[in-house]
Amino acid sequence: MPGNPFALSGRVAVVTGGCGALGAAASCGLSNMGAAVAILDRRREAAEAKAEEIRKKGGDALAIVADVLDEAQVRAAREEVLRLRGRVDILVNAAGGNVPRARNDDRPPFDVPADAFDEVVRLNLHGTVIPSLAMAEVMGRQRSGSIVCISSMAADRALSGVLGYSAGKAGIESFTRWLAVDLARRYGDGIRVNAIAPGFFVARQNRDVLLTADGSYTERAKAIVAHTPMGRLGKPEEIAGIVAWLCSDAASFVTGVVIPVDGGFSAFSGV
Repeated sequence: MPGNPFALSGRVAVVTGGCGALGAAASCGLSNMGAAVAILDRRREAAEAKAEEIRKKGGDALAIVADVLDEAQVRAAREEVLRLRGRVDILVNAAGGNVPRARNDDRPPFDVPADAFDEVVRLNLHGTVIPSLAMAEVMGRQRSGSIVCISSMAADRALSGVLGYSAGKAGIESFTRWLAVDLARRYGDGIRVNAIAPGFFVARQNRDVLLTADGSYTERAKAIVAHTPMGRLGKPEEIAGIVAWLCSDAASFVTGVVIPVDGGFSAFSGV
């Protein structure tokens, strides 16, 4: 009888932004499927806490400190994972998010400081490219590996107030397709690169945008839910299954795609 194609036992995953809402959910989901998980985050205490949480549930987890925008730190983190676990099979690029001063909800876009625009694009696009290239170098030597990038509804839909964030996430989708093609042609079918495009999930960075002080929806959240056929916001754990599938042999012929996880938001015309 063939083995379980969804199992990830024996594989080593690196999750950037592994302490954020989506990164933590991805880390737990990969661990549940048997992978050893390296939680990569700028905050040592938070990374250690998340790794310990996974270990208490019987998983194998490491806390690795690095800034995804610092190539030297990312490469040092990669070498630490290789020293401790011997390989890198999976990368989930969950680091990213918006920058409050780059938003333009209450002002025209030409009043957004240029450096704020640069900051949010770098956080999302460069913060995905740098880890991807660092880990892909190892995967190329192994001739195997799976990279999952995190896009957004903002990459494909014009969402008010988030010009820089939208540009950064659109860049991630282009980069995902480009890297998928390059690595498959260069190293064969054992290396795959895909992305998911989450809909709207409450996280530390956007909590004040989506929820009021008493936990009820803001007007923006109400508008989002009204355009989401499932009629609610997402739960972070709802991305875990798609991430684990993309990293498993069950998705062995899937590369270069962006999969929405959005409760139908991207499918709905509003009518």
